[in-house]
Amino acid sequence: MRIINRKFHREYTELEKYETGIILSGAEVKSLREGRLQLEDAFVRLMGSEAYLINANIPIYQYARMSDYDPKRSRKLLLHKKELLRLKTKIAQGGGLTLAPVSCYNKGALIKLEIALVKGKRDIEKRKLEKKRDIERQEKRELKEWTKS
Repeated sequence: MRIINRKFHREYTELEKYETGIILSGAEVKSLREGRLQLEDAFVRLMGSEAYLINANIPIYQYARMSDYDPKRSRKLLLHKKELLRLKTKIAQGGGLTLAPVSCYNKGALIKLEIALVKGKRDIEKRKLEKKRDIERQEKRELKEWTKS
């Protein structure tokens, strides 16, 4: 099971990656193992001396009987104290840095979340990247048609 944030590489420039644990309930783990997680609108926030995954949507497991379940609740992330301090200092220095989830996967019986220290891309950078990809695709098509002839 590997769930990827598809908007990540379009929206951000990655600087550093970290592997974290995540605190979940039993029904949430079963839902994740089915591949039901949406990371597109999620982000990571450092509050006090802890990190939280905010706005990640884990739909309720279909066989669970949870009456007051909130699929977008904040979930605590498990990081070493040194890693938290390093992230706090880098974010506090400025430069528009933030934390974003990259992917979620299982490592043996454990569920891990990969987060990254990132810098947001501007709209101009996004458009340049899309234009470059379109040009490359067009060149490949032309080369393929030319080799057929």
